[in-house]
Amino acid sequence: MRDVEKPGEVPLTLEQLTERVGLSVRNIRFYTSRGLVPPPIRRGRSGYYTASHVARLELVQELQAHGFTLAAIERYVSGLPEDADPEDIALARTMLAPWQSDLPVDMTRAELQQRAGRELSDEDIATLVALGIVRRREDRYLVAGTQLGIGVQLLELGFPRSVAEAARAIYLDHGQQMADELHDVIFARLAPLYGTADSARFGEVMERLKPLAVGGLVTAYEQAINRAARSAYSSRPTR
Repeated sequence: MRDVEKPGEVPLTLEQLTERVGLSVRNIRFYTSRGLVPPPIRRGRSGYYTASHVARLELVQELQAHGFTLAAIERYVSGLPEDADPEDIALARTMLAPWQSDLPVDMTRAELQQRAGRELSDEDIATLVALGIVRRREDRYLVAGTQLGIGVQLLELGFPRSVAEAARAIYLDHGQQMADELHDVIFARLAPLYGTADSARFGEVMERLKPLAVGGLVTAYEQAINRAARSAYSSRPTR
């Protein structure tokens, strides 16, 4: 695994990286030694980190929040392409819903179809990929098993791939915007209350807030989608 600084990207020092992800230097170096994140980019004697480092560390934290062991996390992260960019890693995180009890399962196409209970065309699989239920890994697939049944039901209802791809683009765009805004609010208003001397406590607060933030997002989405559905239904012409 290696990381390459992209043109125009502002690299982070190790200290800036610890502040960004809420981890200690010791933890970051441990994760690097286990191959969960690539080593820093070297400039002389100094090491720098990129957005890909941030994304991989956030993925590791997400997996830990789901209660997975280090060995399970290593298996999952090893399935990411070496050149995965932050957007690719963000997509991997979308497969990890708070209510999942298992990590995505590695399957062949035949195993995927057996699990789905039907043959899957290339278009079907592309739709499942767009829905975030399936992720391709060369000639194999990482499958969010707890969500596959929902995806198959949508396929049976004729759910189009184009809508799934459009929805995914919205999730990524607004999800990143929300994450950036929440990050700014938390670090502007909350972090100063703890200071650098109590970074461990601040990290614990962040972990406790995560499920509440996810729950708040889900609730807000449900309320908004229900309002939109009611509005669309009421505006339909009567016969």
